[in-house]
Amino acid sequence: MSDQAVQRAIIQASPDRCYAVAGDFASYPEWAHDVKQATILTTDDNGRGGEVEFRAAAMGRSTTYVLRYNYGSNPLRISWRLMRGDLVTRLDGEYEFAPVPGDPDSTEVTYYLVVDLAVPLPGFVKRRAEARIMHTALDELKAAAEDTSEAK
Repeated sequence: MSDQAVQRAIIQASPDRCYAVAGDFASYPEWAHDVKQATILTTDDNGRGGEVEFRAAAMGRSTTYVLRYNYGSNPLRISWRLMRGDLVTRLDGEYEFAPVPGDPDSTEVTYYLVVDLAVPLPGFVKRRAEARIMHTALDELKAAAEDTSEAK
């Protein structure tokens, strides 16, 4: 059975900035603390990551998985589907970046995630893993997008 989660956050950066940070997979190890390595395997016609292999810390061990990305422009969206992984059989999700009305320098980020683990785990362990993924996906993205020393 799939575990699904949706969470929202406000980031004090433009939607374009948030989209750019989330789509810069090579930089993930710099701000997403559980991601140890990100290797872009293929790119799309616009030079964006098509398939990306990640090595990450998960549940006390290292895991490797490959995600295939798709992009939307109105609204700004980045979605992904699991191609292969050693600890998960499904790891599908999406970021949606929407401007905050009246504040062009703020973004409402909605994060969707569906996960199926390869091995059964107790509910509390799965919830802890989900909370960690959500933290990285939103809180660490927020810190990276709001870091003006890296803004381009």
